[in-house]
Amino acid sequence: MQLFNDYSFESKRAILRVDFNVPIDKESLEIQDDKRIQAALPTIKFILNGGGSVVLLSHFGRPKNGPDPRASLRIVLNRLTALLDRPVHFAETLEEANNAVQGLQSGEVLLVENVRFFPGETEGSIELAQNFARLGDCYINDAFGSAHRAHASTTQLASFFPKDKMMGLLMQEETRNAQHILSNPKRPFTAILGGAKVSDKIMIIENLLTIASDIVIGGGMAYTFSKALGGAIGNSLVEDERLTSVKQILDKAKTLEVKIHLPEDTVAAVGFSADAKNKVFPTIAIPDTWMGLDIGPKAREQFTEVILQSNTILWNGPMGVFEWDAFSQGTKHIAHAVAEATKLGAFSLIGGGDSAAAVSKFNLSDQVSYVSTGGGALLELFEGKELPGIKALR
Repeated sequence: MQLFNDYSFESKRAILRVDFNVPIDKESLEIQDDKRIQAALPTIKFILNGGGSVVLLSHFGRPKNGPDPRASLRIVLNRLTALLDRPVHFAETLEEANNAVQGLQSGEVLLVENVRFFPGETEGSIELAQNFARLGDCYINDAFGSAHRAHASTTQLASFFPKDKMMGLLMQEETRNAQHILSNPKRPFTAILGGAKVSDKIMIIENLLTIASDIVIGGGMAYTFSKALGGAIGNSLVEDERLTSVKQILDKAKTLEVKIHLPEDTVAAVGFSADAKNKVFPTIAIPDTWMGLDIGPKAREQFTEVILQSNTILWNGPMGVFEWDAFSQGTKHIAHAVAEATKLGAFSLIGGGDSAAAVSKFNLSDQVSYVSTGGGALLELFEGKELPGIKALR
């Protein structure tokens, strides 16, 4: 793999795969958070400052039946132009893109329409990848958030540049921070896992059992663990088909002397709504008609104590429905605990998605070691998998 920092971009057209899949307001189509665009700027500017031009490829949303104006990258064009402080050309079709690159000068940027508008992108079409390859002289993948997808623009495209393919600055930073944890992390190493489903995290839990000293379980997945131990969880979210797997995980943890921490108490509600009547119960004794929506006060203290004793921390998944104020306190306490542990010298990696949204909501993004831009991609790394988008660059 070519080293990005050592590559000469003078007079080169660089095909740069980025992740501009930013959240937008469904009604106004206005960008709600431009962090993913900002994360790509260092790589874009490095190429431009090195005398090259940039052809940007990205997906945006999940259009089902071809082009859809609500998933057009035109939505991000003005924001990108403002952040780069220079004009950005736009091409809707491959024909337009091919014509545009012929006159693309050093220092100029072309944004190509959503790659998922082109047939064959998600299927990993070699033909589409070859068409993309004609747009430039070298290929850089800086879309860590899409590195777990074996799509035409994230994997196959790299094959057309056997010597001129490389990771961008963001991809380098993402993988470096992940390896900080995967390769001999300083102990105690605490993994904090939340979110709705155990099924989404089974493989990561199993892999973390071999490297973590403590695993904190919160969110909806905690109730499957509680039921597996014989607890009464009321109307809380549960995956009955995963009870056997959870028991096996608990047994393996004991064998490996890894401590799994489950919440002592739960903030439960009589219905799934922001203003539902709520009350605190022991997590193993939630009444039939109540559902757990956040960890309780004792659990917050319990988990905070574990986190503050840690030297390495991975956090992926909220402790409850943190978008609703009544059920946000658990996630808020964990976010502050991780920030405090970081201040005390711990290395903390926030694993994208809802966890990144949480530290942002509580204004703590700059008080942790690193906030990843990739949710699914980071999870697969911690499951022990090699990401297709990274493998293609080797």
